[in-house]
Amino acid sequence: MGLREVPTAIRGALGFLSRLPVGRSERAWEAFRTAPWTLPVAGYVLGAIAAVPVACALVAPVPAVTVGVAYLLAVVALTGINHFDGVADLGDAAVVHGSAERRREVMGDTVLGVGGTLALAMVVSGLALAGVGLAALPVAVAVGLVVAAEVAAKTAMATLVALGSAAHDGFGAAVADETPPRGLVVPLVLAAPAVALTLPSLAALAGFATALTVALALLWWARGRLGGVTGDVVGGANELARVVALHAGLVVWHADRAAPTTLRGSTGLGEVIAWTPW
Repeated sequence: MGLREVPTAIRGALGFLSRLPVGRSERAWEAFRTAPWTLPVAGYVLGAIAAVPVACALVAPVPAVTVGVAYLLAVVALTGINHFDGVADLGDAAVVHGSAERRREVMGDTVLGVGGTLALAMVVSGLALAGVGLAALPVAVAVGLVVAAEVAAKTAMATLVALGSAAHDGFGAAVADETPPRGLVVPLVLAAPAVALTLPSLAALAGFATALTVALALLWWARGRLGGVTGDVVGGANELARVVALHAGLVVWHADRAAPTTLRGSTGLGEVIAWTPW
């Protein structure tokens, strides 16, 4: 890809991943689908935008549940419902017995089943509750975790695109079959700075690691149960990885606060144990 195509590819990623009025042209799509490195780049942009209402809610005297609602609404308004549809289809496929072809057929059905309803409810409630958890964090840490989770979610998508093979013609074939495994290197490098966004807490690092774990688990499941990666798998990975990354980050941040810090002095009094939050 030439340097002239870089902005076009990024616009294509933003157009595919969000409701922003950019990157909707055929040229942008073609540039994006062969450039998985644009996924974490778009994650930084979308994470920063989604973090704005969270930061505003945190500096205002509002209850934690309001912060949760603000974050949920920001994500839905910014990214739309396409990837949530992938979560619902994955939920339906997960509870179906039969062949990979039968599961893919269920995923393509417009009727929402019990499995899809449960999966969608868990992801939406998990996202809102993560927003409630953000209310207990300092503003800078909360913003950093939101951005890091978004970058981690997009890196999870890049992982499936690079390491997976398409189960059938469609979105999966349009992106997964165009990217070799080595295509994951650049997205990982570009996403790496996000793990430092909550330092000295390792909350962002924990979120990033768990998001990649979700991606690898979905890849294993899709290969065995669907015969490969589909557009629903990639889209569902985005939503699942974001929620898991947020909650993992919240757990680690609270664990950081509760961890004992050993202070060594030169006063001859020995070790002084103090319980000190970040």
